[in-house]
Amino acid sequence: MSLDPRPSTLDLSIPRHDWTLTEVEALFARPFMDLVFEAATVHRRWFDPSEVQTSQLLSIKTGGCAENCGYCSQSAAFDTGLKAEKLMDATAVIAEAMAAKAGGASRFCMGAAWRELKDRDTPKLATMIAGVKALGLETCATLGMLTADQARQLKDAGLDYYNHNLDTGPDYYADVVTTRTYQDRLDTLEHVRSAGMKTCCGGIVGMGESRRDRAGLLHALAQDDVDGRLKLGRQPVDVGHPTGQQALGLALVARLVCPRAMVRLSAGREGMSAEMQALCFLAGANSIFVGGRLLTTSNPGEDADAALFALLDLRPMALASPPPLGEGDREAVEGASPTGVVWTEPPPSPSLRYGSTSPNGGGLA
Repeated sequence: MSLDPRPSTLDLSIPRHDWTLTEVEALFARPFMDLVFEAATVHRRWFDPSEVQTSQLLSIKTGGCAENCGYCSQSAAFDTGLKAEKLMDATAVIAEAMAAKAGGASRFCMGAAWRELKDRDTPKLATMIAGVKALGLETCATLGMLTADQARQLKDAGLDYYNHNLDTGPDYYADVVTTRTYQDRLDTLEHVRSAGMKTCCGGIVGMGESRRDRAGLLHALAQDDVDGRLKLGRQPVDVGHPTGQQALGLALVARLVCPRAMVRLSAGREGMSAEMQALCFLAGANSIFVGGRLLTTSNPGEDADAALFALLDLRPMALASPPPLGEGDREAVEGASPTGVVWTEPPPSPSLRYGSTSPNGGGLA
């Protein structure tokens, strides 16, 4: 099947949820410089290109997760040397959030290594969320799968965003994790949206997936009307040898299929040069994790990010809000909230559960 790499006659800045997989894959085949220009143009339609949203992530319950995600150092299925810990006390979490705000973060994300949230933990989490919210920060959590009732309780406690990743395209999902299904993830995302929260969702580059699998991830996010942030992650172990261009390519296409998205660079950014990060910001990435550590992974420190922002004339974004709609856009985006892209945690010491990435032909890998 031939993919037409020519620019579409449609206005790519107008959100749509009827993308086909073939159309998304064709975006990867466009000439690189054209794709950068198109993504940058769409980005400027909705956002100030000099602003970057800043979030800080804290592991509030580390290790011992029952899932077997091949990229995750917190899975109990792998011997990574990481010891399981208990859920942190609310006072300690709120103190960390205060420090994050003082360091310039506008959103505080709380992550627990669970397969699913247990009802017994909900009251303690509600206290954490309310305490962080009272500091004037946006709140985000990733706690595994949720029921509809649990999602409503988190919303009532003041949770703004819920992070729940699709990881990769649906056709490759069973090569990444077997203890849950793609539909399990979609069901939790639906509970989150129905409760009135925004979603933070995305995937990882370099797990042996093909270009079509990366297109499948973005297609699923666009089709499912994910309305928070889309995560893009990079896999550092020797199973796919992801390149900076692969990561950049995913960010470029994500900006086009999710034009009102907050596109975040997360784990793996420490290994990206200032020039590569500059290209990502030019092409539409507009969110990062700040602070020297993510869940179990190192991250560029405050001084490094301050130097990068100064070099590129970037500034932190104020508390995020959906971009305003133009008069001509209302019908096209009715009921759609902004989506976004983020990087997830890198994998444990090589599990080697992934195959090698095969050549994809022309265009971006």
